[in-house]
Amino acid sequence: MTEPETVVELRGITKRFPGVIANSDVNLTVRAGEVHAVCGENGAGKSTLMKILYGMQQPDEGTIAINGSQVRLRNPQDAIRAGIGMVHQHFMLADNLTVRENVLLGAEKLHGIGRDARARIGELAEQTGLNAPQDALMESLGVADRQRVEIMKVLYRGARIVILDEPTAVLVPQEVEALFATVRSMRARGFTFLFISHKLDEVRAIADTVTVIRRGTTVGTADPKTISTRELAELMVGSELPSPQTRESTVVDRDVLRVNGLRLDAEDSGRAVLDDVSFTVRAGEVLGIAGVEGNGQTELVETIIGMRKASAGRIELVETDGEARDLTKLGTLGRREAGIGYIPEDRTRHGLLLSQPLWANRILGYQTRRPVSKGQLLDISGARQDTERIIADYDVRTPGIEVPAAALSGGNQQKLVVGRELSGDPVLLIASHPTRGVDVGAQALIWEQIRTARHEGLAVLLISADLDELIGLSDTIRVMLRGRLVSEADPATVTPRELGSAMTGAAA
Repeated sequence: MTEPETVVELRGITKRFPGVIANSDVNLTVRAGEVHAVCGENGAGKSTLMKILYGMQQPDEGTIAINGSQVRLRNPQDAIRAGIGMVHQHFMLADNLTVRENVLLGAEKLHGIGRDARARIGELAEQTGLNAPQDALMESLGVADRQRVEIMKVLYRGARIVILDEPTAVLVPQEVEALFATVRSMRARGFTFLFISHKLDEVRAIADTVTVIRRGTTVGTADPKTISTRELAELMVGSELPSPQTRESTVVDRDVLRVNGLRLDAEDSGRAVLDDVSFTVRAGEVLGIAGVEGNGQTELVETIIGMRKASAGRIELVETDGEARDLTKLGTLGRREAGIGYIPEDRTRHGLLLSQPLWANRILGYQTRRPVSKGQLLDISGARQDTERIIADYDVRTPGIEVPAAALSGGNQQKLVVGRELSGDPVLLIASHPTRGVDVGAQALIWEQIRTARHEGLAVLLISADLDELIGLSDTIRVMLRGRLVSEADPATVTPRELGSAMTGAAA
Protein backbone atom coordinates (compact mmCIF):
# COMPACT_ATOMS: atom_id res chain seq x y z
CA MET A 1 0.00 0.00 0.00
CA THR A 2 1.47 3.34 -1.08
CA GLU A 3 1.79 6.06 1.53
CA PRO A 4 -0.39 9.18 0.94
CA GLU A 5 1.47 12.05 -0.66
CA THR A 6 2.78 14.92 1.46
CA VAL A 7 0.62 18.04 1.15
CA VAL A 8 2.34 20.27 3.75
CA GLU A 9 6.01 20.20 4.62
CA LEU A 10 7.56 22.77 6.96
CA ARG A 11 11.33 22.55 7.35
CA GLY A 12 13.49 24.46 9.82
CA ILE A 13 10.86 27.13 10.51
CA THR A 14 12.25 29.80 12.85
CA LYS A 15 10.45 32.97 13.95
CA ARG A 16 11.87 35.57 16.34
CA PHE A 17 10.15 38.44 18.13
CA PRO A 18 11.89 41.00 20.38
CA GLY A 19 13.05 39.03 23.43
CA VAL A 20 11.25 35.86 22.33
CA ILE A 21 11.97 33.00 19.91
CA ALA A 22 8.47 31.77 19.04
CA ASN A 23 9.58 28.98 16.68
CA SER A 24 13.02 27.38 16.51
CA ASP A 25 13.79 24.85 13.76
CA VAL A 26 10.23 23.48 13.62
CA ASN A 27 9.58 20.56 11.26
CA LEU A 28 6.12 19.34 10.30
CA THR A 29 4.98 16.86 7.64
CA VAL A 30 1.27 16.47 6.87
CA ARG A 31 -0.04 13.84 4.47
CA ALA A 32 -3.10 14.04 2.23
CA GLY A 33 -6.42 13.07 3.76
CA GLU A 34 -5.29 12.97 7.38
CA VAL A 35 -6.27 14.84 10.52
CA HIS A 36 -2.93 16.02 11.88
CA ALA A 37 -3.08 17.44 15.41
CA VAL A 38 -0.56 19.99 16.66
CA CYS A 39 -0.30 20.07 20.46
CA GLY A 40 1.80 22.04 22.88
CA GLU A 41 1.60 24.23 25.94
CA ASN A 42 0.90 27.95 25.68
CA GLY A 43 3.89 29.80 24.32
CA ALA A 44 5.08 26.61 22.63
CA GLY A 45 4.65 28.29 19.24
CA LYS A 46 1.58 26.53 17.77
CA SER A 47 -0.33 29.70 16.90
CA THR A 48 2.75 31.36 15.40
CA LEU A 49 3.40 28.27 13.27
CA MET A 50 -0.19 28.22 11.97
CA LYS A 51 -0.07 31.97 11.23
CA ILE A 52 3.09 31.35 9.19
CA LEU A 53 1.35 28.55 7.28
CA TYR A 54 -1.64 30.82 6.65
CA GLY A 55 0.56 33.71 5.46
CA MET A 56 -0.26 35.99 8.39
CA GLN A 57 3.41 36.09 9.45
CA GLN A 58 6.69 35.47 7.64
CA PRO A 59 9.31 33.02 8.94
CA ASP A 60 12.83 34.33 9.57
CA GLU A 61 14.26 31.00 8.43
CA GLY A 62 13.00 27.76 6.90
CA THR A 63 10.91 26.60 3.96
CA ILE A 64 7.26 25.80 3.23
CA ALA A 65 6.23 23.28 0.59
CA ILE A 66 2.60 22.71 -0.45
CA ASN A 67 1.80 19.64 -2.56
CA GLY A 68 5.51 19.12 -3.20
CA SER A 69 6.28 22.65 -4.41
CA GLN A 70 8.13 25.21 -2.33
CA VAL A 71 6.05 28.37 -1.83
CA ARG A 72 6.32 31.79 -0.22
CA LEU A 73 3.11 32.76 1.55
CA ARG A 74 3.24 36.53 1.90
CA ASN A 75 -0.35 36.94 3.09
CA PRO A 76 -3.57 34.91 3.63
CA GLN A 77 -4.54 35.48 -0.01
CA ASP A 78 -1.43 33.54 -1.08
CA ALA A 79 -2.37 30.76 1.35
CA ILE A 80 -5.93 30.63 0.01
CA ARG A 81 -4.59 30.40 -3.55
CA ALA A 82 -2.40 27.51 -2.37
CA GLY A 83 -5.52 25.71 -1.11
CA ILE A 84 -5.15 26.49 2.62
CA GLY A 85 -8.00 27.77 4.79
CA MET A 86 -8.08 28.66 8.47
CA VAL A 87 -11.00 28.52 10.90
CA HIS A 88 -10.05 30.82 13.77
CA GLN A 89 -10.94 30.13 17.39
CA HIS A 90 -12.79 33.47 17.56
CA PHE A 91 -15.22 33.38 14.63
CA MET A 92 -14.81 36.00 11.88
CA LEU A 93 -18.51 36.41 11.13
CA ALA A 94 -20.87 39.37 10.73
CA ASP A 95 -23.97 38.84 12.91
CA ASN A 96 -26.08 41.28 10.90
CA LEU A 97 -25.54 39.40 7.62
CA THR A 98 -27.09 36.15 6.40
CA VAL A 99 -25.35 32.80 6.06
CA ARG A 100 -24.97 33.31 2.31
CA GLU A 101 -23.67 36.87 2.68
CA ASN A 102 -21.05 35.75 5.21
CA VAL A 103 -19.81 33.00 2.89
CA LEU A 104 -19.74 35.27 -0.18
CA LEU A 105 -18.14 38.30 1.49
CA GLY A 106 -14.85 38.98 -0.32
CA ALA A 107 -15.31 36.00 -2.66
CA GLU A 108 -17.98 37.38 -4.99
CA LYS A 109 -15.82 36.83 -8.09
CA LEU A 110 -15.60 33.04 -7.64
CA HIS A 111 -19.19 32.03 -8.48
CA GLY A 112 -20.95 35.39 -8.71
CA ILE A 113 -23.74 36.21 -6.25
CA GLY A 114 -26.65 34.48 -7.97
CA ARG A 115 -27.76 30.95 -8.80
CA ASP A 116 -24.28 29.39 -9.09
CA ALA A 117 -23.23 30.80 -5.73
CA ARG A 118 -26.42 29.60 -4.05
CA ALA A 119 -25.95 26.11 -5.51
CA ARG A 120 -22.33 25.90 -4.35
CA ILE A 121 -23.26 27.09 -0.83
CA GLY A 122 -26.01 24.45 -0.78
CA GLU A 123 -23.46 21.73 -1.59
CA LEU A 124 -21.16 22.93 1.18
CA ALA A 125 -24.02 23.13 3.67
CA GLU A 126 -24.75 19.47 2.95
CA GLN A 127 -21.06 18.54 3.33
CA THR A 128 -20.68 20.33 6.67
CA GLY A 129 -24.08 19.37 8.09
CA LEU A 130 -25.52 22.91 8.21
CA ASN A 131 -29.32 22.78 8.27
CA ALA A 132 -29.94 26.53 8.62
CA PRO A 133 -31.32 28.26 5.51
CA GLN A 134 -28.96 30.45 3.50
CA ASP A 135 -31.10 33.52 4.26
CA ALA A 136 -30.92 33.01 8.04
CA LEU A 137 -29.26 35.87 9.91
CA MET A 138 -25.99 34.82 11.54
CA GLU A 139 -27.13 36.15 14.93
CA SER A 140 -29.93 33.55 14.96
CA LEU A 141 -27.50 30.60 14.70
CA GLY A 142 -26.03 28.62 17.58
CA VAL A 143 -22.31 28.20 18.14
CA ALA A 144 -22.02 24.85 16.34
CA ASP A 145 -23.76 26.19 13.21
CA ARG A 146 -21.60 29.34 13.25
CA GLN A 147 -18.57 27.09 13.18
CA ARG A 148 -20.01 25.19 10.20
CA VAL A 149 -20.41 28.51 8.37
CA GLU A 150 -16.74 29.30 9.11
CA ILE A 151 -15.75 25.94 7.60
CA MET A 152 -18.00 26.63 4.59
CA LYS A 153 -16.24 29.98 4.06
CA VAL A 154 -12.82 28.37 3.66
CA LEU A 155 -14.17 25.52 1.51
CA TYR A 156 -15.99 28.01 -0.75
CA ARG A 157 -12.63 29.64 -1.44
CA GLY A 158 -11.22 26.31 -2.59
CA ALA A 159 -9.35 25.11 0.50
CA ARG A 160 -8.32 21.45 0.56
CA ILE A 161 -6.11 21.91 3.64
CA VAL A 162 -8.08 23.28 6.62
CA ILE A 163 -6.53 24.62 9.84
CA LEU A 164 -8.91 24.29 12.80
CA ASP A 165 -7.71 26.46 15.70
CA GLU A 166 -9.13 25.23 19.04
CA PRO A 167 -12.37 24.22 17.27
CA THR A 168 -14.06 22.59 20.29
CA ALA A 169 -13.40 25.37 22.84
CA VAL A 170 -17.02 26.60 22.81
CA LEU A 171 -18.90 23.37 21.99
CA VAL A 172 -20.87 21.04 24.28
CA PRO A 173 -20.09 17.28 23.99
CA GLN A 174 -22.91 16.57 21.52
CA GLU A 175 -21.69 19.40 19.26
CA VAL A 176 -18.12 18.11 19.45
CA GLU A 177 -19.33 14.71 18.22
CA ALA A 178 -21.18 16.41 15.35
CA LEU A 179 -18.06 18.40 14.41
CA PHE A 180 -15.95 15.24 14.43
CA ALA A 181 -18.52 13.50 12.22
CA THR A 182 -18.20 16.41 9.75
CA VAL A 183 -14.40 16.25 9.84
CA ARG A 184 -14.40 12.47 9.27
CA SER A 185 -16.82 12.71 6.32
CA MET A 186 -14.72 15.48 4.74
CA ARG A 187 -11.53 13.52 5.33
CA ALA A 188 -13.12 10.66 3.40
CA ARG A 189 -13.57 13.12 0.50
CA GLY A 190 -9.84 13.88 0.51
CA PHE A 191 -9.70 16.99 2.70
CA THR A 192 -6.73 17.40 5.05
CA PHE A 193 -7.01 18.96 8.51
CA LEU A 194 -4.55 20.58 10.88
CA PHE A 195 -6.20 20.36 14.30
CA ILE A 196 -4.90 22.68 17.07
CA SER A 197 -6.16 21.73 20.53
CA HIS A 198 -5.33 21.50 24.22
CA LYS A 199 -7.98 18.81 24.83
CA LEU A 200 -5.87 15.68 24.59
CA ASP A 201 -8.73 13.17 24.82
CA GLU A 202 -10.32 14.86 21.79
CA VAL A 203 -7.00 14.87 19.94
CA ARG A 204 -6.72 11.12 20.45
CA ALA A 205 -10.33 10.66 19.29
CA ILE A 206 -10.05 12.56 15.99
CA ALA A 207 -6.39 12.73 14.91
CA ASP A 208 -4.47 10.29 12.71
CA THR A 209 -1.12 11.82 13.73
CA VAL A 210 -0.02 14.15 16.55
CA THR A 211 3.00 16.47 16.42
CA VAL A 212 4.04 17.92 19.78
CA ILE A 213 5.74 21.32 20.08
CA ARG A 214 7.51 22.30 23.30
CA ARG A 215 9.19 25.66 23.92
CA GLY A 216 9.15 26.59 20.25
CA THR A 217 10.47 23.41 18.69
CA THR A 218 9.08 20.03 17.62
CA VAL A 219 9.83 17.29 20.17
CA GLY A 220 8.10 14.36 18.50
CA THR A 221 5.33 12.89 16.38
CA ALA A 222 3.06 10.16 17.74
CA ASP A 223 0.23 7.85 16.73
CA PRO A 224 -2.74 8.78 18.95
CA LYS A 225 -3.93 5.17 18.85
CA THR A 226 -0.81 3.95 20.62
CA ILE A 227 -0.07 6.84 23.01
CA SER A 228 -2.10 7.49 26.16
CA THR A 229 -3.45 10.88 27.18
CA ARG A 230 -1.08 10.88 30.15
CA GLU A 231 1.93 10.13 27.93
CA LEU A 232 0.87 12.87 25.51
CA ALA A 233 0.57 15.38 28.37
CA GLU A 234 4.02 14.45 29.66
CA LEU A 235 5.45 14.87 26.15
CA MET A 236 3.82 18.32 25.97
CA VAL A 237 4.72 19.78 29.35
CA GLY A 238 6.84 17.18 31.10
CA SER A 239 4.22 16.61 33.79
CA GLU A 240 1.03 14.68 34.48
CA LEU A 241 -2.36 15.71 33.10
CA PRO A 242 -4.04 17.88 35.76
CA SER A 243 -7.56 17.32 37.06
CA PRO A 244 -9.94 20.11 38.13
CA GLN A 245 -11.44 17.79 40.74
CA THR A 246 -12.25 19.47 44.06
CA ARG A 247 -12.89 16.95 46.79
CA GLU A 248 -13.78 18.57 50.13
CA SER A 249 -16.52 21.19 50.53
CA THR A 250 -15.47 24.57 51.93
CA VAL A 251 -18.88 26.26 51.66
CA VAL A 252 -19.94 28.18 54.76
CA ASP A 253 -23.38 29.52 55.59
CA ARG A 254 -22.58 33.15 54.78
CA ASP A 255 -23.89 34.88 51.67
CA VAL A 256 -21.40 36.95 49.68
CA LEU A 257 -23.26 37.75 46.44
CA ARG A 258 -27.03 38.03 46.16
CA VAL A 259 -28.66 38.56 42.78
CA ASN A 260 -32.44 39.05 42.83
CA GLY A 261 -34.84 39.39 39.89
CA LEU A 262 -32.11 40.60 37.53
CA ARG A 263 -33.34 41.68 34.13
CA LEU A 264 -31.46 43.12 31.18
CA ASP A 265 -33.27 44.34 28.07
CA ALA A 266 -31.57 44.47 24.67
CA GLU A 267 -31.02 48.07 23.62
CA ASP A 268 -32.26 47.59 20.05
CA SER A 269 -35.30 45.32 20.49
CA GLY A 270 -36.25 45.63 24.15
CA ARG A 271 -36.43 41.84 24.50
CA ALA A 272 -35.11 40.36 27.73
CA VAL A 273 -31.51 39.16 27.39
CA LEU A 274 -31.62 38.26 31.11
CA ASP A 275 -35.01 37.44 32.60
CA ASP A 276 -35.68 37.22 36.35
CA VAL A 277 -32.27 35.81 37.26
CA SER A 278 -31.82 35.13 40.98
CA PHE A 279 -29.06 33.26 42.83
CA THR A 280 -26.74 33.45 45.82
CA VAL A 281 -23.02 32.66 46.10
CA ARG A 282 -21.72 31.87 49.61
CA ALA A 283 -18.27 32.18 51.11
CA GLY A 284 -16.03 29.25 50.13
CA GLU A 285 -18.40 28.28 47.29
CA VAL A 286 -17.82 27.96 43.56
CA LEU A 287 -21.14 28.45 41.77
CA GLY A 288 -20.79 27.26 38.18
CA ILE A 289 -22.99 28.64 35.39
CA ALA A 290 -23.37 26.23 32.46
CA GLY A 291 -24.81 27.24 29.11
CA VAL A 292 -24.24 27.18 25.39
CA GLU A 293 -22.60 30.46 24.38
CA GLY A 294 -25.10 33.17 23.51
CA ASN A 295 -27.64 32.29 26.21
CA GLY A 296 -26.93 35.26 28.48
CA GLN A 297 -23.82 34.22 30.44
CA THR A 298 -21.70 37.08 29.04
CA GLU A 299 -24.47 39.60 29.74
CA LEU A 300 -24.92 38.23 33.28
CA VAL A 301 -21.24 38.69 34.10
CA GLU A 302 -21.07 42.16 32.52
CA THR A 303 -24.20 43.28 34.40
CA ILE A 304 -22.82 42.08 37.75
CA ILE A 305 -19.46 43.79 37.19
CA GLY A 306 -21.19 47.00 36.02
CA MET A 307 -20.32 47.04 32.31
CA ARG A 308 -24.05 46.89 31.54
CA LYS A 309 -26.88 48.61 33.41
CA ALA A 310 -29.59 46.28 34.68
CA SER A 311 -33.15 47.02 33.55
CA ALA A 312 -34.53 45.64 36.83
CA GLY A 313 -33.43 43.68 39.88
CA ARG A 314 -30.87 44.05 42.63
CA ILE A 315 -27.21 43.05 43.06
CA GLU A 316 -25.87 42.94 46.62
CA LEU A 317 -22.44 42.21 48.06
CA VAL A 318 -22.63 41.13 51.70
CA GLU A 319 -19.98 42.43 54.10
CA THR A 320 -18.39 40.09 56.67
CA ASP A 321 -20.54 41.70 59.37
CA GLY A 322 -23.67 40.68 57.46
CA GLU A 323 -24.44 44.17 56.14
CA ALA A 324 -25.69 43.95 52.53
CA ARG A 325 -24.32 46.60 50.18
CA ASP A 326 -26.42 47.45 47.13
CA LEU A 327 -24.15 47.56 44.05
CA THR A 328 -26.89 48.09 41.48
CA LYS A 329 -26.16 51.79 40.88
CA LEU A 330 -22.38 51.64 41.32
CA GLY A 331 -20.00 51.85 38.37
CA THR A 332 -17.46 49.16 37.52
CA LEU A 333 -14.62 50.72 39.55
CA GLY A 334 -16.89 51.08 42.60
CA ARG A 335 -17.84 47.42 42.38
CA ARG A 336 -14.19 46.40 42.03
CA GLU A 337 -13.31 48.54 45.08
CA ALA A 338 -16.11 46.79 47.01
CA GLY A 339 -14.17 43.54 46.59
CA ILE A 340 -14.96 41.94 43.23
CA GLY A 341 -12.14 40.34 41.22
CA TYR A 342 -12.87 39.81 37.52
CA ILE A 343 -11.29 37.41 35.03
CA PRO A 344 -12.97 38.41 31.71
CA GLU A 345 -13.78 35.89 29.00
CA ASP A 346 -11.82 37.95 26.45
CA ARG A 347 -8.59 39.01 28.13
CA THR A 348 -7.39 41.00 25.10
CA ARG A 349 -10.52 43.21 25.03
CA HIS A 350 -11.38 43.57 28.70
CA GLY A 351 -8.40 42.37 30.72
CA LEU A 352 -5.22 43.82 29.26
CA LEU A 353 -3.69 46.77 27.45
CA LEU A 354 -1.66 44.79 24.93
CA SER A 355 0.67 47.63 23.94
CA GLN A 356 1.55 48.47 27.55
CA PRO A 357 4.23 46.83 29.74
CA LEU A 358 3.28 44.15 32.26
CA TRP A 359 3.66 46.48 35.26
CA ALA A 360 1.15 48.93 33.75
CA ASN A 361 -1.31 46.06 33.30
CA ARG A 362 -0.95 45.28 37.03
CA ILE A 363 -2.53 48.69 37.74
CA LEU A 364 -5.73 48.09 35.72
CA GLY A 365 -8.79 48.04 38.00
CA TYR A 366 -6.66 48.71 41.08
CA GLN A 367 -5.60 52.30 40.40
CA THR A 368 -7.13 53.51 43.69
CA ARG A 369 -5.66 50.78 45.91
CA ARG A 370 -2.36 49.61 47.30
CA PRO A 371 0.16 48.42 46.29
CA VAL A 372 -0.19 50.32 43.01
CA SER A 373 -1.41 53.66 44.41
CA LYS A 374 -0.72 56.01 47.30
CA GLY A 375 -3.69 58.24 47.93
CA GLN A 376 -4.36 60.17 44.72
CA LEU A 377 -1.09 59.13 43.06
CA LEU A 378 -0.04 55.93 41.30
CA ASP A 379 2.82 54.06 42.96
CA ILE A 380 4.86 52.92 39.94
CA SER A 381 7.54 51.35 42.14
CA GLY A 382 4.88 49.36 44.01
CA ALA A 383 3.32 48.26 40.73
CA ARG A 384 6.68 47.06 39.44
CA GLN A 385 7.47 45.12 42.61
CA ASP A 386 4.07 43.46 42.73
CA THR A 387 4.29 42.53 39.05
CA GLU A 388 7.60 40.77 39.78
CA ARG A 389 5.85 38.87 42.60
CA ILE A 390 2.95 37.82 40.34
CA ILE A 391 5.39 36.63 37.65
CA ALA A 392 7.15 34.45 40.23
CA ASP A 393 4.04 33.16 42.05
CA TYR A 394 2.02 32.43 38.90
CA ASP A 395 4.84 31.20 36.64
CA VAL A 396 4.31 33.92 34.03
CA ARG A 397 7.01 33.24 31.44
CA THR A 398 8.40 36.55 30.23
CA PRO A 399 11.80 38.17 29.65
CA GLY A 400 10.79 40.89 32.16
CA ILE A 401 8.12 43.31 33.35
CA GLU A 402 8.93 45.93 30.69
CA VAL A 403 7.76 43.81 27.74
CA PRO A 404 4.30 44.65 26.35
CA ALA A 405 1.48 42.24 27.22
CA ALA A 406 1.14 41.45 23.49
CA ALA A 407 4.57 39.73 23.59
CA LEU A 408 3.26 37.04 25.97
CA SER A 409 1.53 33.87 24.81
CA GLY A 410 -2.19 33.56 25.54
CA GLY A 411 -1.62 31.28 28.54
CA ASN A 412 0.94 33.61 30.11
CA GLN A 413 -1.36 36.59 29.54
CA GLN A 414 -4.08 34.64 31.35
CA LYS A 415 -1.81 33.78 34.29
CA LEU A 416 -0.96 37.48 34.62
CA VAL A 417 -4.67 38.39 34.72
CA VAL A 418 -5.48 35.64 37.26
CA GLY A 419 -2.54 36.72 39.42
CA ARG A 420 -3.66 40.34 39.36
CA GLU A 421 -7.27 39.52 40.23
CA LEU A 422 -6.38 37.23 43.12
CA SER A 423 -3.84 39.74 44.47
CA GLY A 424 -6.46 42.31 45.45
CA ASP A 425 -7.90 40.18 48.30
CA PRO A 426 -11.34 39.96 46.66
CA VAL A 427 -14.38 38.65 48.54
CA LEU A 428 -15.94 37.57 45.21
CA LEU A 429 -14.17 36.37 42.07
CA ILE A 430 -16.04 36.36 38.77
CA ALA A 431 -14.11 33.89 36.61
CA SER A 432 -15.36 33.81 33.03
CA HIS A 433 -13.73 30.95 31.05
CA PRO A 434 -10.58 31.20 33.23
CA THR A 435 -8.65 28.48 31.38
CA ARG A 436 -9.96 28.92 27.82
CA GLY A 437 -7.16 28.34 25.34
CA VAL A 438 -4.47 27.63 27.95
CA ASP A 439 -2.30 24.52 28.14
CA VAL A 440 -2.49 21.77 30.74
CA GLY A 441 0.33 23.31 32.79
CA ALA A 442 -1.29 26.76 33.03
CA GLN A 443 -4.65 25.08 33.55
CA ALA A 444 -3.34 23.18 36.58
CA LEU A 445 -1.89 26.36 38.10
CA ILE A 446 -5.12 28.37 37.62
CA TRP A 447 -7.27 25.56 39.05
CA GLU A 448 -5.00 25.27 42.08
CA GLN A 449 -5.09 29.03 42.71
CA ILE A 450 -8.92 29.05 42.54
CA ARG A 451 -9.11 26.01 44.85
CA THR A 452 -6.73 27.65 47.36
CA ALA A 453 -8.66 30.95 47.34
CA ARG A 454 -11.96 29.08 47.74
CA HIS A 455 -10.51 27.20 50.72
CA GLU A 456 -9.66 30.57 52.28
CA GLY A 457 -13.29 31.70 51.98
CA LEU A 458 -13.44 33.32 48.54
CA ALA A 459 -16.81 33.16 46.78
CA VAL A 460 -16.45 32.31 43.08
CA LEU A 461 -18.90 32.73 40.21
CA LEU A 462 -17.53 30.45 37.48
CA ILE A 463 -18.63 30.56 33.84
CA SER A 464 -17.01 27.93 31.63
CA ALA A 465 -17.60 26.07 28.38
CA ASP A 466 -15.29 23.28 29.62
CA LEU A 467 -17.78 20.94 31.26
CA ASP A 468 -15.09 18.87 32.98
CA GLU A 469 -13.77 22.09 34.55
CA LEU A 470 -17.28 23.19 35.53
CA ILE A 471 -18.11 19.83 37.13
CA GLY A 472 -14.69 19.47 38.76
CA LEU A 473 -14.43 22.93 40.36
CA SER A 474 -18.04 23.76 41.23
CA ASP A 475 -19.93 23.14 44.46
CA THR A 476 -23.22 23.91 42.69
CA ILE A 477 -24.09 24.21 38.98
CA ARG A 478 -26.94 26.28 37.54
CA VAL A 479 -27.90 25.96 33.86
CA MET A 480 -28.66 29.08 31.82
CA LEU A 481 -30.87 28.86 28.74
CA ARG A 482 -32.24 31.85 26.77
CA GLY A 483 -31.40 34.28 29.54
CA ARG A 484 -32.98 32.33 32.39
CA LEU A 485 -31.63 29.95 35.03
CA VAL A 486 -33.63 26.84 34.17
CA SER A 487 -32.19 24.01 36.27
CA GLU A 488 -29.66 23.00 38.90
CA ALA A 489 -27.18 20.12 38.79
CA ASP A 490 -25.11 18.36 41.43
CA PRO A 491 -21.44 18.26 40.31
CA ALA A 492 -20.95 15.06 42.33
CA THR A 493 -23.35 13.08 40.14
CA VAL A 494 -23.96 14.91 36.83
CA THR A 495 -22.13 13.80 33.67
CA PRO A 496 -20.93 16.12 30.87
CA ARG A 497 -23.48 14.53 28.54
CA GLU A 498 -26.37 15.19 30.96
CA LEU A 499 -25.18 18.76 31.45
CA GLY A 500 -24.91 19.21 27.67
CA SER A 501 -28.52 18.03 27.27
CA ALA A 502 -29.72 20.52 29.90
CA MET A 503 -27.76 23.33 28.24
CA THR A 504 -29.35 22.75 24.83
CA GLY A 505 -32.85 22.31 26.29
CA ALA A 506 -32.97 18.66 25.25
CA ALA A 507 -33.37 17.51 28.88
CA ALA A 508 -36.67 19.39 29.12
